[in-house]
Amino acid sequence: MELFKKADKIYPKHVSGRFRNLKWMMIIILFAIYYGAPWLRWDRGPHVPNQAILIDMVGQRGYFFGIEIWPQEVYLLVGLLILGAIGLFFATALLGRAWCGYACPQTVWTDLFVMVERLIQGDRNARIKLKNAKWSLSKLVKLGLTHSIWLLIGASTGGAWVLYFNDAPTLFYEIMRASVPSSVMVWFISLTLSTYFMAGFARENVCTYVCPYARFQSAMFDRDSLIITYDKTRGEPRGKHKKDEPWEDRGHCIDCDSCVHVCPMGIDIRDGLQMQCISCGLCIDACDHVMDKLSLPRGLVRYDTEAKLENPDKSLKYRFLRPRTIAYSLILTIVGTALLLAILWRPPAELTIIHNRSPLFVRQSDGHLVNAYRIKILNKTHQDRIYRLRTSGIEPLKTTILAAGDREVSFLEVPANSVGEFRVRLKAAQMGQNHQDFRFILNDTQSKKEASRETYFVRKTRR
Repeated sequence: MELFKKADKIYPKHVSGRFRNLKWMMIIILFAIYYGAPWLRWDRGPHVPNQAILIDMVGQRGYFFGIEIWPQEVYLLVGLLILGAIGLFFATALLGRAWCGYACPQTVWTDLFVMVERLIQGDRNARIKLKNAKWSLSKLVKLGLTHSIWLLIGASTGGAWVLYFNDAPTLFYEIMRASVPSSVMVWFISLTLSTYFMAGFARENVCTYVCPYARFQSAMFDRDSLIITYDKTRGEPRGKHKKDEPWEDRGHCIDCDSCVHVCPMGIDIRDGLQMQCISCGLCIDACDHVMDKLSLPRGLVRYDTEAKLENPDKSLKYRFLRPRTIAYSLILTIVGTALLLAILWRPPAELTIIHNRSPLFVRQSDGHLVNAYRIKILNKTHQDRIYRLRTSGIEPLKTTILAAGDREVSFLEVPANSVGEFRVRLKAAQMGQNHQDFRFILNDTQSKKEASRETYFVRKTRR
């Protein structure tokens, strides 16, 4: 006895309608963004990339139009991820799995692959017939052409992705000359093959078995979430309809399975809400076509809420404001505001202080103590900066600042978009306490803005 059955391949039937048109519109918009964004330019001044959206792995920075993210500002990425997650929860509470049905990359690319398959091999019945047919020149040509175009789409997908990590015009020129760096080529080939496999073969299995979203989506639904529903009170009992048979004696569902044939997940929406449903709305288009042919009102399969479906009162309105949606809105507002303030108020320079640990201090012949520090200054601006360094909370007898090559300096010069490293020695008198806390204060001589960092001065070791 077989424990597992091989999943049957799904051949979704083409359908036209308002939701299918909405999906095409979303595909066009999303592809325009994905393929066009790397080519947008943004002037940041000299010696800085002018690509609007760029993840510079060599320079260890991320650029998003006027926002520049350094490795030290990883909290900004955390904030963006939190916003994305809560935004997805909020959209799910309102519109069900609208993200999955219209904007998820797996759905968008699978839609494109299915369209190519349909244009070359025909609609659902023709594709099934071709699959079951014996090998012939016609079958070989159709399948070969289908897979060739799939690979081209995969290559364009991988090619566009690597543009986000390199200067787009430069890399495109290198691709045309077949002189792409090996590291880029590895990513290009990997993304080409993964797109080809995920959208060409895995398809609905990714949504069902790989994506965790389908597993916990029900935790974000409530009775007022907008989901795709089948009106059982109107549709049952279902069955074939005979000509001149009154509709009052039976349900409006004629059991034609049109909603099943167009479903990219291969489910029957009449069985109720299911984990596999991605709320794409294609079953609604299919059912509406059947209702139009039968001169029956649309909406046997529709977007609705459980609360409205169970309440015969037609005046019941959709509730946007609910405890769940209000909570998500508050979280989005708080996190979004905090992220915006963090971006607007972040200092143009950051100061890092590391106290030398070996030795902690040096006692000179005159009895005075010297502590040494390593200082790193991150200049986030696009201009060279000159800084002054002073202390607060301690009055050193002497401050010595050493730049590269042990060159003693009075000012700290840091080039644009770079990190300057210096060594500082503080000389102070011997006192009773083990250590003294104080602050280094960095002053920008041009903008007059300051950055500070707390550290300590060791006077004697603890026993």
